Amino acid sequence: MGEIVAICVSERKGTPKKPVNAALLVENHGVEHDAHAGGWHRQVSLIALERIEEFRRRGATAPFGCFGENLVVRGIDFPSLPLGTCFTCGEALLELTQIGKECHTRCQIFYTVGECIMPTQGVFARVLRGGRIGVGDILSIADAGRNEG
Repeated sequence: MGEIVAICVSERKGTPKKPVNAALLVENHGVEHDAHAGGWHRQVSLIALERIEEFRRRGATAPFGCFGENLVVRGIDFPSLPLGTCFTCGEALLELTQIGKECHTRCQIFYTVGECIMPTQGVFARVLRGGRIGVGDILSIADAGRNEG
C-alpha cells in the first residue's frame, strides 16, 4: 500500500509536468488534460517518492514532475513488481504495463547526478477503470501478476 504524494500533468509533450491537487483518471486514456495520455500502454507514469529522495540526497534538484511522472507514490517499490500488477485508488484501477523507459537526452538530472531515474525506476500503467484521485489518497496493490490481454 502506498500514498500519493504528488499528481503532475503537462499540457504539451516535452515540457515539465506541474503538480496539481487532484485529477481524473480516464478509462483507456490516462490522466485527464495530460499530454501523454492516449490509447496506448503508457497512459500514466509512476515513480516512488523514495527514489526521488535518493536523487535529492545526491545533489539533484528534483521537483515533482521533472521526470515526467504523473504520480509520485510513497511506499511502493514499483520496479520490483511484475508486469500486470493492478493498483486501486478509490474507484480507479490501473495495470502496470512497462518498467523503465530509455532516456533519449542527457537531462539536467543526468549531468548533476550522473544518471537518470526513468530507465530503472519509472513505471507505466494503463487505466482499466477511471476515477478521481487526489494527493493523500491510498494506492493499493490489487492483484500482483494479473495477465489480461
